[in-house]
Amino acid sequence: MAYKRSIIVTGGAGFIGSHVVRLFVEKYPDYRIINVDKLTYAGNLANLKDIEDRPNYRFVKADICDFDAMLALMQEEQVDGVIHLAAESHVDRSIKDPFTFAKTNVLGTLSLLQAARLYWESLPEKYEGKRFYHISTDEVYGALEMTRPEGVEPPFSTKASSGSHHLAYGEEFFREDSKYQPHSPYSAAKASSDHFVRAFHDTYGMPVIVTNCSNNYGPYQFPEKLIPLFINNIRHRKPLPVYGRGENVRDWLYVEDHARAIDLIFHEGRVAETYNIGGFNEWKNIDLIRVLIATVDRLLGRLEGADEDLITYVADRAGHDLRYAIDSSKLQRELGWEPSLQFEEGIEKTVRWYLDHQDWLDNVTSGDYQKYYETMYTGR
Repeated sequence: MAYKRSIIVTGGAGFIGSHVVRLFVEKYPDYRIINVDKLTYAGNLANLKDIEDRPNYRFVKADICDFDAMLALMQEEQVDGVIHLAAESHVDRSIKDPFTFAKTNVLGTLSLLQAARLYWESLPEKYEGKRFYHISTDEVYGALEMTRPEGVEPPFSTKASSGSHHLAYGEEFFREDSKYQPHSPYSAAKASSDHFVRAFHDTYGMPVIVTNCSNNYGPYQFPEKLIPLFINNIRHRKPLPVYGRGENVRDWLYVEDHARAIDLIFHEGRVAETYNIGGFNEWKNIDLIRVLIATVDRLLGRLEGADEDLITYVADRAGHDLRYAIDSSKLQRELGWEPSLQFEEGIEKTVRWYLDHQDWLDNVTSGDYQKYYETMYTGR
């Protein structure tokens, strides 16, 4: 079958990537979707079990830092689009091992950029109809202050520049023109990769787009991140380690809403533009944790809030940013995107999913999924 488009999705076996791959495979049967993933600890092909036999889907186990492999794959599949999600993304790991983050996030992105550039420039039409879409993070912007209007207790409702209401802990937000001020090895590596992507547009004319998103949550997230980790710990009545006093604020975005935004921006976003994607929804970590406890307890038939004694305050993370908050007004204004779920709905769906998929959670936390795919999966 001749496909209308051939798109590489890097990191497609990971949390956000698997949702993007599934959406594109199901929504666009006339697209060829090539999932490139190294299958490190956070990559799990069980996330895509339901679409692994689709004729328009291919998995390739490969390292994005392998330039020769990436160029060969671009040529073999006649790739006209790249959606780049593959990244090391856990701040704590970056503090312990910054070299791995620099290699994957910076050199891996550069490898993909150069492979796409050389392949596309070899074609008669060159960059016509091509697109390199790089997914980044709000952490590149640094941190925001916790401020409030006089006499108003946070969180309070404020308006973003589009007029949309935002549940917030401050009056300032990250916008597309906000200054980069990364504070961790992770965010520094992502910031560097963002600069390389934009430089390839300015230098070579490559058609690129960059998006910076807020904290994602939802099904299939590796349980080192706060929400799935704490759901699992509450389920087993294990301690819930909270940095500092739990006062840090994050803007939360349901992962399927992010995947919808990626789809929309890939197809309709303007070349060389940046779009911020956020949930218009800020929560202090400690308040989020209490919502998780109440929801898990209720769904497990326990007394709601009974497991709050599991909260354990630990020494704060080095360089822990106080507040992140995204203004998604540009995306809303230009392309009509907005989150589909209220946070309470999203948390309910997320907790239910993890409790209904305890085999997946147990498999991931044990590491057995890695052994399974290392021994049986050969790709196709």
